[in-house]
Amino acid sequence: MTNSRIAAIDVGNDSLKGIFGKMDGEVNIPNVIARDIEDRPIIGIEELDTQDPLDGIHIRVHSPTLKDNNAIYRVGNLATKSNNSTELDPGSSKSEEDQTLVMLFASIALDAARNDSNFKKNNNVIEANYTLGTGLPLREVKEGKDVGYRSRLLGSVHQVEFLVTPRYQGIKVNIKFDEVKVYPEGFAAFINLVMDNNLNIINKDLIDKRILIQDIGGLSTDIAVIKDRKVDDDKAQGFNLGVSESLEWIREEIRSRHGIELDSRRDVVEIITKKNDRNHIMVKGSRTSVHDIVDRIMLELAKKQYRHLRNMWQKNSQTEICYFIGGGSSVLKEYIKTLNNNLDGYNIDFFEDEKESIWMMANAYYKLIADFSRKTQKQQTQKEEQKLAKTK
Repeated sequence: MTNSRIAAIDVGNDSLKGIFGKMDGEVNIPNVIARDIEDRPIIGIEELDTQDPLDGIHIRVHSPTLKDNNAIYRVGNLATKSNNSTELDPGSSKSEEDQTLVMLFASIALDAARNDSNFKKNNNVIEANYTLGTGLPLREVKEGKDVGYRSRLLGSVHQVEFLVTPRYQGIKVNIKFDEVKVYPEGFAAFINLVMDNNLNIINKDLIDKRILIQDIGGLSTDIAVIKDRKVDDDKAQGFNLGVSESLEWIREEIRSRHGIELDSRRDVVEIITKKNDRNHIMVKGSRTSVHDIVDRIMLELAKKQYRHLRNMWQKNSQTEICYFIGGGSSVLKEYIKTLNNNLDGYNIDFFEDEKESIWMMANAYYKLIADFSRKTQKQQTQKEEQKLAKTK
């Protein structure tokens, strides 16, 4: 465990958020991959070392846990420029998709390459040991999929080879996990709301309240029910309803009506959430409103999300507040607030800081896995001290 680096990773449907080490590393990568060939052409190859690796992740991934082993991928920003890029589909299970693992391994390999002095390195091969904290939607944890997911990660060495990637071309990273903790996403959100990085309680007002946490993601929505300081697993529910499908509809309608091709769902999110010129795109150099498209599709989704809130609140009538979190919540915030003001008037809250809402899961996994790592190291130290005492 001593040479093991901490990784806290939220493979979100829109993007992967990762926090590493002693919070000394952070990555945010769009959750988009594209199958590729080895010798992809590079324009300005002599400038490769001056570019940001995040803009050119080009890797071969070898892992027995993958259905499609030894494949080559463009990942993140680079993949969004490909004609054959894939994003996770509605109805898919995060724990069973190769894409989840490719994103996970890519982010860890990037961190290992950036921090290669922490690991054994032989020529261009880095032997990287990590203690991983990550999570799955509540629905998948309730179905027991976390157990298989964890064992697939723990049981093997996973290799990422950087191909035509700025700064890291030719480097191979062998990833081994000393420990993997897979947390249900609703529980993680509660931890983040009430505790600091050392798991000290920072929000005494919330700790004993009855709370709902509605986490709206790209492909799914989890509603956690918090009672007596823990998640009520029986009452918590997961739904196959996220924002991805609606973002695709908006993208498709912009394409058919205005002839504008947006690279990924993330581009749609930026159009909807940007501070200036919200819900506007450029068409042949002219600023053009897509307000009517966005409003119609997003209001429809907000109504479905509100229906879930209403049903959960009726089943948990003593709930005091519902927190909306996740990337989907920041997109739907104004629509849900308007519906609530006009209809039931529940006590609901959003995080005004968009970054805080989007990074909430990664922060929670970091708190939990760092605490686990501290306790494990303390136990190891105590065992070693006891051994020493016996030999004396």
